[in-house]
Order: sequence, then C-alpha cells, then structure tokens
Amino acid sequence: MSLKSCCIYTTGVSSLLLLIAGIALVLSGVFTHFLQSRVKKEVVLRNGTEAFEAWRNPPAPIYMQFYFFNLTNPLEVLDGDRPAVVEIGPYTYREYRPMEEVNFLENGTKVTAVNTKTYIFQRDMSRGPESDLIRTVNIPAVTVMEQFKNQSFFANLISSYMKSLDEGLFTTRTVGELLWGYEDELLKALKAMKPELDDVFGLFYKNNGSNDGEYVFFTGKQNYKDFARVDTWNGESSLSWWTSDDCNMINGTNGASFHPVVSKNDLLYMFSSDLCRSLYAEYVEDAEVKGLPAYRFVPPSKVFANHTENPANAGFCVPAWNCLGSGVLNVSPCKQGAPIIMSSPHFYQADQQYVKGVFGMKPNKERHQTTIDINPLTGIILQAAKRLQVNVFVEKVSAFSQTGDVRSVILPVVHLNESVVIDDASVKKLRVIILEANVVVNIPFMLIAVGILLGGVFMLLMCRRVPEGTSDERQPLLQS
Repeated sequence: MSLKSCCIYTTGVSSLLLLIAGIALVLSGVFTHFLQSRVKKEVVLRNGTEAFEAWRNPPAPIYMQFYFFNLTNPLEVLDGDRPAVVEIGPYTYREYRPMEEVNFLENGTKVTAVNTKTYIFQRDMSRGPESDLIRTVNIPAVTVMEQFKNQSFFANLISSYMKSLDEGLFTTRTVGELLWGYEDELLKALKAMKPELDDVFGLFYKNNGSNDGEYVFFTGKQNYKDFARVDTWNGESSLSWWTSDDCNMINGTNGASFHPVVSKNDLLYMFSSDLCRSLYAEYVEDAEVKGLPAYRFVPPSKVFANHTENPANAGFCVPAWNCLGSGVLNVSPCKQGAPIIMSSPHFYQADQQYVKGVFGMKPNKERHQTTIDINPLTGIILQAAKRLQVNVFVEKVSAFSQTGDVRSVILPVVHLNESVVIDDASVKKLRVIILEANVVVNIPFMLIAVGILLGGVFMLLMCRRVPEGTSDERQPLLQS
C-alpha cells in the first residue's frame, strides 16, 4: 500500500474513532459530571472561597422599597363603608446585610452567624421625604382593643382613656414614624401597669441596625445541597407558633443564597423570619440577566393556599381551624398578638374577597409576584424581588366605641419590595466561569465536529483518488 493510501485510510479511521469517542462522551456526560463535581466542591462556606465572601458580605446592592396605602375615607369606613386607599411610594432604602459574629463549628460542617441589617434612606429614589404623612389604621390601638375586648372592665377603662387622648381607629403619622417607630401614648399608659411592655411602635421598629437572631447554617462541606441551609434559628430547630409539625419546620436557606447545580425539578426552600414560616419556590421559565443564563423560580399559589386547597396548610390556622382564605397568613402569634395579616402586594393570588374588600387593590403579576432568577450552575442569585404586604385585621368591637360600625376587613397598610440585581464586577467573574464551563461541556461536541470534518476529508480524498495501475495500462495504447 502506498503512503498516500495509508494517509487516506488513517484519516478515515481517525474520523470514525473521534465520532465514536465524542458520541460516547455525550451519552455518558463525563465532562458535565466533572464540571458539576468541581463546582459542588468549590461552592462551600469556608474561609478563602468566593462563595463564603459573597455570603458574608453580599457585593450586589440591595434596595428595600416601601409603598404605603393612604386611607381616603376614614369617616365612611366607621359608618360601615368599604375602605378606599391610594398607594403612595416608593420610599426607598439601601439595605446592608452582612453576616456578623461568624464562627465555624463541627470541623467546618456548620457555621453560626447573625444577619445584621441596616437601612439608609435614598431620597433621590423615593417619592418624597420620610416626613410625608400617611393616614392608616392605628395598629397599637387595634392591638390593645383585640387583647382586651373580652375583659369589659379594662375595655371600658381603656376606651375612656382613648377618648381623652382623642385616639381613634385611624391615625396619621409620618413615613419615618410608621417604619422605625414613635412613642404611643396608649402604650405608654399601659406600660405604667405592665413595665415589660414597649411604649414605642413601628412596623420595623428595632429592625434597623439589628438582626433577627442567631442562625446556624450548614456549610455544604458534606453535601452540596446543604449549602447555606438553616440548621437552627435562635437555638431552635423548629418553630412553635403553628399547630402542626410540618408548618413549624425550618426548611431551606434564609433566602439570600442557594446551593449550586440547580435543576428545573428542584424546589428552593426558604425560611423567612418576616413571615414566621418556611416556604418554597418552583421553576417557571428560563430567564436572562445581564446576558447571563438563569432559571426563574417563584412561590406557587399552593404555598399560601387555604387549607381546603392545600391540607398541609391547616397548621397555619390560628387558633386551630380558625382559617382565613387563600393568599393571606395570620402572623399574630409571632407579632406579640398584633392582628397582623401578611399577603402578597394588592392581595395578588389571594381570594377575591380580600381584593374586593378594599377599593384601590390592583393585583398585578409583574409588579407583585416574588421572583428569584438564579444561575443554575453556580446557584448565584442574579436577580430577585421579595414582595410582601403588611395588613391589619379590623372589626367592630362593641366594647370600644372607636370602632364605630366598621365592617370586618383585612386592611392593607404597606407593601414592600426587597430587590437585588447582580453587580457588574460579579457579572465579569461569572462570565469567565460560564465560558470555561461551556468549553469543558462542549469538548465531546468538538470531537464530533472534528470527526465529521475528517470524515468529509476522507470522502473527498476517496472520490478524487485514481485507482492504482490505471495509468500504466494506458501507456501502450498512447505509444501505438
């Protein structure tokens, strides 16, 4: 066999081997498994890793926006009419939330920390100053009336005192007072009898420059799916507010981090101290943030469904079997007895009775849905928006003339949007990681491509090849 023929057949054999090897690697997923295994080992909470630094001090700017509901018809509401509200906002704050008092435990498998949050007002991103006035429900008064409504002697005494103070069912306060606290005269009077009571009220009183307690997190060293998962909160591995073990479970992370290698079938569990419960989000669609690939996860309506639609939620009825409709959660057990009801903004995904119960509700998926856009390989949050609404249950209490003939209603006070978008410096780092990952994952396809190319060359050479001996046999005829 000539050298030329040897080269041609070598090309053909090489093409076949590359095709077989490439296809075998694609089917086995060797390079994909290698890449995922490498990421799982690197995304761990330990000193020196980028995952730990990002967890300890998130680099992306976080903003908290508050939208208040200003009550426009207080006198009519006392006469039994439907409340009418107008949304006013946003009032925007830059949120800083570093992990502090970090201490590793049990050979690096767990870590303790407190998540201190600080809020700095951003006037240029806000509708107005913190001195803007908002008319809303008088939450301290409603709380006191709720607690003493069945004690006629104290109820009459408190009602008379409220009249002397000109305290009613509604109040007008500044944005700053409603958020961060103000001294309440009624609470101040009660404090004289019960020194343990606090005479300052604010929706987020003591939340600025403080934390919600000590967490123990898993580091992900033993299992990548345990990355940043909460083990205990304030020394407890479960809650005590609800009436079933399932509802009292502490599941998932604190919502600021998730494990790497996320699939579309995963459920992302989170524990929210704001909601006093755990919840989960599920995949809904692919997304893209600043050119980076993402999976979008959202909490399904089932999470906040009534016990008739989701029997697992029966434990959230307090007292037991005193259940509200879908889309709302009574958190009074974990809010010092205040009749606080949590929901999505504008009662998005809640029963229509709540939407129709207040004039001015305009639920909108794009503006009011909680979303998490996460990079599936690294588990890094590229974009997220946590959207919640604080409401108060208002009803007529016969012992308190201040309630007039008000209808029973869940009255919205404020809704918030806590949002984050990945910063540009992190985008650059993540692009490098994704590029390297794409190269590794596509190696089998590169082999297949080269195999196809060599196969084409082999076919071309075979077609153009002149059969051996043909030239010699024609020489005599030409000479004659």
